[in-house]
Amino acid sequence: MTGTTSTTTSAPTGAVRLVTVPPSIDHPDAWAVHGTVRISEVIDLDVYGHTDLALDAGTVVTSVASGEYRRTVRRVALLDGAPGDARAEPAAGAAPDARDVVGRSMVALPLQGNTHTAIVYVGVDPAYRGRGVGTALWEDALATARAAGRRVILSDSSFAPEPQPGPDALEAPTGSGRVPRHDPTTTFALRRGFALEQVMRHSSLDLPVPPAHLDPLRAAAAERAGDYRVHVWTDEVPEEWVDQFAVLETRMSTDAPSAGLEIEEDPWDAQRVRTASQEIHDRGQGYVVAAAEHVPTGTLAAFSMVDYPHDKPGVVFQEDTLVLREHRGRSLGMLVKVAVLDELARSRPSSRRVHTWNAEENDHMLAINVALGFAPTSVDAEWQLRLDDDPAT
Repeated sequence: MTGTTSTTTSAPTGAVRLVTVPPSIDHPDAWAVHGTVRISEVIDLDVYGHTDLALDAGTVVTSVASGEYRRTVRRVALLDGAPGDARAEPAAGAAPDARDVVGRSMVALPLQGNTHTAIVYVGVDPAYRGRGVGTALWEDALATARAAGRRVILSDSSFAPEPQPGPDALEAPTGSGRVPRHDPTTTFALRRGFALEQVMRHSSLDLPVPPAHLDPLRAAAAERAGDYRVHVWTDEVPEEWVDQFAVLETRMSTDAPSAGLEIEEDPWDAQRVRTASQEIHDRGQGYVVAAAEHVPTGTLAAFSMVDYPHDKPGVVFQEDTLVLREHRGRSLGMLVKVAVLDELARSRPSSRRVHTWNAEENDHMLAINVALGFAPTSVDAEWQLRLDDDPAT
């Protein structure tokens, strides 16, 4: 994608114009990149009260520019001729800028595994909801997914806090986790045929973890993992381990709880590991991996990975953590997660909090996180729409 496209649809308060986000911050329409970031921050402030999790410009352009394993289409929405533009008094004939953006969308199309799916996100500035912006973004995203031949659409939405059980809560079919039934985001998804399949718990851990708390956990895990040793890598996976690390990432796609989501194996190889590493660096982030080797066989049996934006020195994101099924029951999950925390304290002492997400039914991993000191902060609804079941089909 080398340029931008623009489409216009009607809305109750005027026309909604959609513009494609370019793959570079040097593009003449880079205002759309920064508008995407602005909407992400506004929505996150509304949900969480902070912007730790909001998109940054590097992530936006890297996702659009990268196309070997996933093609990503991002658009932003502007209101043409509607009262109360995002800028109080835009100059006549002026080009748009980030302040004019009132909504954003993303359609991610996997190109290797799960090529039957599209991952779709639609978000609207809370001040501009009810004007047809979300509908315009959704219909455009749906058309993009259909044109790519996808039959399942996956999406998510975030809520804080998790609601209490009762008539105002929508329960996950797994029996674990709830989201607010009458929230506008929930209503938007249900009216378009989405089904709630799973609820993810978002938790955070304050750093550094006091040694008096972490040391006993490390010692107990090391004692149970007698035949295993931990390797820690920062900002790259050594070539000698790339092939085995690819196996772990492949197994992550099938071994992690996925409830009723139609997710198939997502194959990784050495080149994909290298590409993913480069993309992390391209978006202005670093990362730490701790992997447990089964010494008698020389096999990687578990890993945990975090990444962190260089321009947010206090923030860390927990990415994948996995213990292969055949190596479970030896405290390897705790072993590798503690090793990551140890490395963060050593190499990135500015880190102040780690954000992590786990399926609410994943009792074992949640127990590890709770033992480490993670506290629940919000929940994510995992939505699924089978286009064969879509009434509009």
